Amino acid sequence: MSGRVASFCGRMPPAAGAPPQTLVATASQELLGLRRYDSSVARGAVGVWGAAPAAGGRSSVDVRLLTELRCGVIGLLLADPMGIASAELLEGTHYLQHRGQDAAGIITSGPGGRLYMCKGNGMARDVFTQSKMNGLVGNMGIGHLRYPTAGGFANSEAQPFYVNSPYGLVLSHNGNLVNAPALKKYLDEDVHRHINTDSDSELLLNVFASKLQETNKVRINDKDIFTALKGVYEMVRGAYACAGMLAGYGIIGFRDPHGIRPLVLGSRTRKDGKKDYMLASESIALDAMGFKEWFDIKPGQAVIIDKHNMTPVLQQIVPAEAYTPDIFEYVYFARPDSVMDGISVYRSRLAMGDSLAKNIIKRYGGLDKVKEAIDVVIPVPDTSRHSALQAAVTLDLPYREGFIKNRYVGRTFIMPNQQERRSSVRRKLNAMSLEFSGRNVLLVDDSIVRGTTSKEIVQMAKEAGAKKVFFASCAPAIRHNHIYGIDLADTKALVAYDRDEESISKEIGADGVFYQDLDDLIAACNESSHSGAHQVNVEGYEVGVFTGNYITGVEESYLSYLEEIRGKNQRLKELGDRADTAVSQVLGEAKAEVDIGLYNQGD
Repeated sequence: MSGRVASFCGRMPPAAGAPPQTLVATASQELLGLRRYDSSVARGAVGVWGAAPAAGGRSSVDVRLLTELRCGVIGLLLADPMGIASAELLEGTHYLQHRGQDAAGIITSGPGGRLYMCKGNGMARDVFTQSKMNGLVGNMGIGHLRYPTAGGFANSEAQPFYVNSPYGLVLSHNGNLVNAPALKKYLDEDVHRHINTDSDSELLLNVFASKLQETNKVRINDKDIFTALKGVYEMVRGAYACAGMLAGYGIIGFRDPHGIRPLVLGSRTRKDGKKDYMLASESIALDAMGFKEWFDIKPGQAVIIDKHNMTPVLQQIVPAEAYTPDIFEYVYFARPDSVMDGISVYRSRLAMGDSLAKNIIKRYGGLDKVKEAIDVVIPVPDTSRHSALQAAVTLDLPYREGFIKNRYVGRTFIMPNQQERRSSVRRKLNAMSLEFSGRNVLLVDDSIVRGTTSKEIVQMAKEAGAKKVFFASCAPAIRHNHIYGIDLADTKALVAYDRDEESISKEIGADGVFYQDLDDLIAACNESSHSGAHQVNVEGYEVGVFTGNYITGVEESYLSYLEEIRGKNQRLKELGDRADTAVSQVLGEAKAEVDIGLYNQGD
């Protein structure tokens, strides 16, 4: 048989030999032979369906994921042994929903160490129904939210991931590994671990599991886990912030040596004096849920919280190479009410607006000339709103909300293709003629990526009556790939690739384009650092999307590999959307899998 488990909610899938509870269609017989197909038939052919109501199975076309994604992770350990962690994990995912709307998952560990899982495609509110939540028992658990990329929508890629050996290990991962091919080779040839998806997270989990296996002990302790993590750090290169769990043992958090992806740990004191502990990607989840005592996990640092002693044990696994968080978190991805690595996201965005405005004044040769050329400042909702407000203050111009947002449409730069992005912008935003008619407007956005969204927004402003439309970006020109877990675009698809500002203006239909200077962006983040308990000494930032210089280093072959996979994913998505597509062609291009039977048969 072939096919992968798409989703299983409630208890973990039954072991071999248990009464049959699933129906698996053999792809090679029922899917590849179809020249034209109905989507429901195709999906059923590669889906695994839970028979019991608690299973809540979903199906999906089993397609290749691009890389791991910009995501949200969360972990929770309650002091009450009979407590139910799933309800608060679900609440925590709502505070982190902006980090991923493609898929959601929770795995909990019950009193006896048994694991319970629910995950699937969609937002948290769609995946976790009440009946499914009832099956997630136990006082500790791990959650994950996945951000969508072009072509990467397989349920089998939803996290957290789990391996039963050794010890029952669960992992949620935010980031991307730049040496994934080498890790796949190691897992296959050296430790003989089967990888069932194309997710970097499954690679990371299995490297961790292989290092734990080397302890060769019936029962392990904190020292063994830290030793295994040292082996992980020695092998893995890239960005990773992880929340993990050992069945019946406790929760684990660790962060890459550069601190590229965010991770915080917080505690909440109960009435009886005992403490609950939570790991999360952003501080907002901790603050909102009463975990007021929190701090950032440092680069190269790991924490273990044993459910028996309920005391965090922190260890610097490897020396921090440089404290360099991804600056794009502050520009776009993080919630404004979060504090990341000691930097207020809200204050940094205000500072971005101020420096952007000063750059515009400099370009025009004075504030008076700016006010002659521009009548009003209008943000592109939502991320740029605070920056636009401060820019208006600095420019001494009116600030107006000219676009009304439909909050039930997802972010657009991750839409699968250009046509979908264009139509999505129209569904997402409506321009009010009242604010545009007869005016020269300055639109402020967090960034310009492919230019598709910006072009559509400029057109909408002109259709609403704007005389001239200028476009300002709070980020510098993005001319390079993002390799640490966010699907911006193939390099050549970036609007700033091989274009100057004048050419970009023409491409998006604007009367002028203004970009933030990189030095000003860095200064905006630096001057927004907190003092006191959350002060952190950030040494710099990961800015490879602007400069092409990546903090971990990267081989040219990996960049080529990344763009090749993105191209295949895009073609797969476009083919998969047409019901008359030959499925054999789709899978033949997308998978190109090696038959593992070649390895599993002896001489």
